[in-house]
Amino acid sequence: MTNSSLKRAVGIAMLASASVGANAAEKDLGNVAIDVPTSFNASVLTAGAFNDVFSFTLPEANVSSGYTVQNFPLTISDNGGSFNSMLTSLSLVSNADGILFNSDDTVLATVANTANDASFSLAYGESLQGPAYLSVAGIANGDLGGLYNGAIAAAVPEPETYAMLLAGLGLMGAVVRRRSLRETC
Repeated sequence: MTNSSLKRAVGIAMLASASVGANAAEKDLGNVAIDVPTSFNASVLTAGAFNDVFSFTLPEANVSSGYTVQNFPLTISDNGGSFNSMLTSLSLVSNADGILFNSDDTVLATVANTANDASFSLAYGESLQGPAYLSVAGIANGDLGGLYNGAIAAAVPEPETYAMLLAGLGLMGAVVRRRSLRETC
């Protein structure tokens, strides 16, 4: 009995010590306008792993959206320390009811930064409307932590796209009409 209590206490202590190094922040970006990039930034003020969440709402339908994050290294002169982040992954999650981390959250796309680039992007080529969030994970490895910034951009079809759609529908209508005239003659 004492042995299992000791194991439980050691397990709890290990989890507690692991969570000390983990950082997480949640930030609501509000409505993201279509064709106007929305920027965000974050600071992790202790070294260690982090997983930040940026929630937003796309109030209008779009044809695609893009997401970018970039490390912002900063060294303070005279041995003041440094900020640096190794960004490891970026995930786009649909959040139908606007409540974070419940059963309706659906991961739409994830990209891992396997090359350890200072900047990387995620492109989502389908329409997205309503509440969603970005999950940015990484490791702050500067003396003072890490800094990074990012942007969200959503696109709508250009007028030329609608013109081509209408022209195609017009051609289809002409073909159908011509066939129906042939069949009646």
